[in-house]
Amino acid sequence: MNMATIALVDDDRNILSSLRMAFESEGYKINTYNDGASALNGMSTSPPDLAILDIKMPRMDGMELLKKIRKKSLLPVIFLTSKSNESDELYGLKMGADDYISKPFSQRLLIERVKSILKRAQPRDANGVLSSKSKIIERGKLRLDPERHSCTWDGNGIKLTVTEYLILQVLAQRPGVVKSRDTLMDVAYEDQVYVDDRTIDSHIKRIRKKFKNIDDNFDSIETLYGIGYRFTEV
Repeated sequence: MNMATIALVDDDRNILSSLRMAFESEGYKINTYNDGASALNGMSTSPPDLAILDIKMPRMDGMELLKKIRKKSLLPVIFLTSKSNESDELYGLKMGADDYISKPFSQRLLIERVKSILKRAQPRDANGVLSSKSKIIERGKLRLDPERHSCTWDGNGIKLTVTEYLILQVLAQRPGVVKSRDTLMDVAYEDQVYVDDRTIDSHIKRIRKKFKNIDDNFDSIETLYGIGYRFTEV
């Protein structure tokens, strides 16, 4: 039975109640919160393995909560919200969310997304197979240690979310080889989950920004317009 802990944060008590029952029936431990402020306090004392956040909430909305979470943690986060505007989705991804689901939603779909993200958080070998001894990847200034989920560039640590890490890992495994957006989507989200091409683009932009914060000259992730991306070894 899966004993991962999930934090549910929503000001709608009916949603919290129904999702608690659905996830507990799958074997998950659930902590619920009615607003962002109480969630931030609760998650600091009882850290979850994944958080599902509503955006529009009192005392601290989901975007502000995610911003505060990202200052200290790479906790996997799914946005669950009534907002369906594309700009809200892309903004959430740019801030570091791993996934985004609009209300009304299917509980089964949400559960499958949670399972997918938690599975992706486990280290994998070069073939994408789950492994407790995934090999360290060293490509020029880049060093990835999948078992420890660590990433360094020229000795400087860079914090990446689960999704960002998997995208970078698959690019760095074979420098110079072009990876299409579809390939990156399959690796990062698994093929039963549909995401838009722009979702991958948003993750790539965020990865680049994190590296440029360390090295202004970073240009190892190359865009081939209309084709995909590739990692070039420095």
